[in-house]
Amino acid sequence: MKYVRSVAVVVAVIATAAAGCGSPSSKQKSADDGKSTIATDKVIMDPNAKGPAKEVSGARKGGTITVYSQPTPNTFDPTDTYYVDVNEIGKLIFRTPTQFDIRPNGDAVLVPDLTDLGTVSADKLTWTFKFQRGVKYADGSEVKVEDIAYAIKRSFAHDVFPNGPTYQMTYFKDGDPAKPGAYKGPYVGGDTYAGVETPDPGTLVIHLAQPFPDLPFYMSYPLFTPIPKAKDTRQDYKNKPMATGPYEFDSYTPGAELKLKRNPHWDANTDAARHQYVDGWHFKFGEQDVKTQQQVLNSNGADANALNYQNIDASLVPQLTGDKANRLLRGASPCHWMTQLDSRKIPLEVRKAIAIAYPYDQLWKANGYNDYGQQASSTIMPPSVPGYRAYEPLPGLSGKGTGDPAAAKKMLTDAGKLNFEVSWYFDNTKPLTQQSAQILSGALTAAGFTAKPIGVTTAELRSKLGDYNAPTNLGTAPAGWCSDWPSGSSWFPVLFQSHSIADGQSLGMLSDKDLDARINAIAALPPEEAVGKWADIDREIMGLYVVLPRYYFKVGVVVGANIGGALVDSTMGMPNYKSMFLKA
Repeated sequence: MKYVRSVAVVVAVIATAAAGCGSPSSKQKSADDGKSTIATDKVIMDPNAKGPAKEVSGARKGGTITVYSQPTPNTFDPTDTYYVDVNEIGKLIFRTPTQFDIRPNGDAVLVPDLTDLGTVSADKLTWTFKFQRGVKYADGSEVKVEDIAYAIKRSFAHDVFPNGPTYQMTYFKDGDPAKPGAYKGPYVGGDTYAGVETPDPGTLVIHLAQPFPDLPFYMSYPLFTPIPKAKDTRQDYKNKPMATGPYEFDSYTPGAELKLKRNPHWDANTDAARHQYVDGWHFKFGEQDVKTQQQVLNSNGADANALNYQNIDASLVPQLTGDKANRLLRGASPCHWMTQLDSRKIPLEVRKAIAIAYPYDQLWKANGYNDYGQQASSTIMPPSVPGYRAYEPLPGLSGKGTGDPAAAKKMLTDAGKLNFEVSWYFDNTKPLTQQSAQILSGALTAAGFTAKPIGVTTAELRSKLGDYNAPTNLGTAPAGWCSDWPSGSSWFPVLFQSHSIADGQSLGMLSDKDLDARINAIAALPPEEAVGKWADIDREIMGLYVVLPRYYFKVGVVVGANIGGALVDSTMGMPNYKSMFLKA
């Protein structure tokens, strides 16, 4: 899944990027310095979990929690959601067939929500899910299993909703857009789709084109939240989607703020993982992170009831003493941030020169990164993913260093590519992103490149980064990724196969049929056999210099002194809003 800071920072530097989603990530291990390293992911499922969710110790009801963030979501349409910040907010609004329950010990446990965890057929090509009846929308109308089926069909309208995940196109029957007869969604293809059926009011059946053992995890994604066909307003649906979770839209100003209020028709007895402790939520977007993090650390007045969901800036770390030390929420993340290079537009030798020139250390410092939130990287898969294997970093791909302009210029000269133009988008409305663009531009210019940063507004950024036909060749989205579930199968098939370009989530724009076949072969293996082979593919792709590894992500965010029940949702690398309350 795409990570939120991709917006602000790629903006910022291209340094931070859209990362992908997440699934059960493990805890972080404490190091001697009191910080942490990243531990390996694991999978936990509890098919017998039922509502109501276990009460959080000390919880009380009432009040409003304010959430600050500099990155600005561009949509709240569940079909179009793939950034982790919107996904986490969506857990307050949307219910899905399955969901993750974040336990007090930090475990992320997959549990039933609108359906059970499913049963697969002997040939592994048909999944049957039993639907929980009696759940209602915020308007009081009943949720029907057909609404989930319609949402699935809607997800194939990728021309209308280009930002959503695309595993359904790879794995679901008649989903591959490159093949004749592929389903294009209800707006073009009509309401009849062979991949989904609802034989009775209590059953959802999904038919696959190839085995997909991770389907129950995928069913926790927002694209599976029910949408009544009659209520589908297409592109306008994002402005006030139908709520099934404990909260619904109160008011929404795109690019600025979202206010949520209680959903009076949410029934805790039907929900195994959510709570409805506070009266409302006030999300404020486009706010300066350092400023609002300082406010939260000070916790004066209403800011005691607030948090900022971006990692703490390095300039504020010295304040983490005494009571303020208790305001840092730390935990695991399944994410890795990278800067990608478009292999269609940049020759291999030029990509290698960019890596040699890249100012890792300068960008790290300028963006306020620190050991509480980041760990320098040199692979594609982060250490949290089973199958991760460290290897000797390739030249320029260590996630560290100030860059070597002289060596990079010689490489360009030898390749006959001196003054090669490198272009990227950045947010020209924020001092931090402007500074980061200047640092990268200066380093590339010194190395013999022609640097062309293109400034856009915060509101435009995510859409610009996702445009693969844009006049840029560096830093498109995703510039980072988070495990959709703990396996290399949620990295390489979705990011590095030829279809990834059309899907809108390619790292490096690779189109290699031989690589496609080898990735497919590994993905088809039993997990215990595939796990070691993903590391081989990891190193091979790194050798193509299509991404510059930046850092593995850790969670270190500040919460107000009056906020209780704060946990890290390791499936997203985000604060878990579902358990929060105000102490007084």
